Amino acid sequence: MKKEKRLLEEGTELRIDLGKIKNIQHEVVPAAVQDWRSKEVLMIGYMNEAALRKNLSEKILTFFSTSRNKPWTKGATSGSMFHVHEIRTNCEQNSLLIIAEATVPEKGICHTKAKGQFRRTCFYRRIDFKTGKLEKI
Repeated sequence: MKKEKRLLEEGTELRIDLGKIKNIQHEVVPAAVQDWRSKEVLMIGYMNEAALRKNLSEKILTFFSTSRNKPWTKGATSGSMFHVHEIRTNCEQNSLLIIAEATVPEKGICHTKAKGQFRRTCFYRRIDFKTGKLEKI
């Protein structure tokens, strides 16, 4: 299983999880996280009502983990928490944009590492239009 996860997170094969939303047992909305200063998109997570309430009251980036089926405060184990500056919703109110700032910016946001360092964003690969493979950027 560890090898499979590594291939998913570091490999070049495109494996988009198109069934993610439809298979979720809980009511959630996607939430994109954008860096407060650079405006770079850092990651996308999911929020249920309790996670949204916690973000609004505590201003600490919190999601509902769809893989663990429980609340998840970003950075609780790594030490790089995120302060929520603003929460926006789209026109249909079915997705969120979280404007946040890392408390320890040098740790990044992604749990995968590049050359011993945390990644600044979870979007560190792009799809090559010609081959359909993923390439690191």
